[in-house]
Amino acid sequence: MKFYSVISIRVLLILLCLVTGCGRSTTPRNVSDSQNDSGNVHSGSGELTGKSSADSKLETPADGKAVPNKLLRIAVIPKGTTHEFWKSVHAGAERAAKELGNVQILWKGPLLEDDRDGQINVVQDFVTQRVDGILLAPLDSQALVNVVREAKSAGVPTVIFDSGLADASVVVSYVATDNYAAGTLAAKRLGEVMEGRGKVILLRYAPGSESTEQREKGFLEVLAKDFPKIELLSSNEYSGGTAESAFEKSQQLLVKYRDEVQGVFAVNESSGMGMFRALDQAGMLPRVKFVTFDPSERLIAAMRERKVRGIVLQDPVTMGYRGAKTMIEHLRGIKVEARISTGEYIATPENAETEEMQRLLKPVVH
Repeated sequence: MKFYSVISIRVLLILLCLVTGCGRSTTPRNVSDSQNDSGNVHSGSGELTGKSSADSKLETPADGKAVPNKLLRIAVIPKGTTHEFWKSVHAGAERAAKELGNVQILWKGPLLEDDRDGQINVVQDFVTQRVDGILLAPLDSQALVNVVREAKSAGVPTVIFDSGLADASVVVSYVATDNYAAGTLAAKRLGEVMEGRGKVILLRYAPGSESTEQREKGFLEVLAKDFPKIELLSSNEYSGGTAESAFEKSQQLLVKYRDEVQGVFAVNESSGMGMFRALDQAGMLPRVKFVTFDPSERLIAAMRERKVRGIVLQDPVTMGYRGAKTMIEHLRGIKVEARISTGEYIATPENAETEEMQRLLKPVVH
């Protein structure tokens, strides 16, 4: 009986162990639903299913700086669109855009060089379009200040070329001829060919045009200082914005001073063309010594005939190139100079065929 009692106790212990599992789990763990310590859920490949914070930073820069490979849209706004000078500026800007890459030049300006309101509207339109930058030749040093200030406030920077603004604080840089120095070149040339004596007319361009005002100032100051025996017959008349208005004003001056005038300086392309036409039609060339500013085919031909004794030259292709390059570099985070000079020269019948003068007299625009 004792033996069977022992067996019975053992059987009961075995049965009890089977029922309770002896303290061990029989349910396997599902590893495919596990998480790592960071809480990111992994896929079967072991890669994170979401984007990391580093990926997001690459796509959306937080520092506000320009993206180097971004397409830049640069608006170039000349004083007018008819004169050869502005066509050369356009060619220079396009050259810079092509050289530096990923830049689009948007060329637009008023038709005539006396349309201040039209130029202001062009600037405002480009600001509304949210161009990346503006390259502007302001028709008026005062009238364009407010619209350039508005562009700056809207996040659209401006580089000025050809003519300055009264408030330099609203622009990135000013790219231009040293117009005062250019005016002194005209005075020296006219004084030379007049042999230091005689009576002259200065035909101005338009009130408020900073570039031509500087030319006029340089001309008058050097003429008074270096050529005291040269007398000014007229220095307060303006040609207006076209060659036709310049022709009409020139005719009026020549009627008044026909028997006295011995020398004339006209300060830009349109005034020069108008005055040349009036002098030529009146049969006053080459007796009257004529010096002008900016070339055209007709003026170059007249210089060969010695009807024009000097043409003060700028470098409009370089002006457009340096202006556009300055804006592009600024937008790409490169420090630029506040004032960039593009040079001033004078062509005469004696030096017109030199390589340098030919480059400036006939700039390649295509």
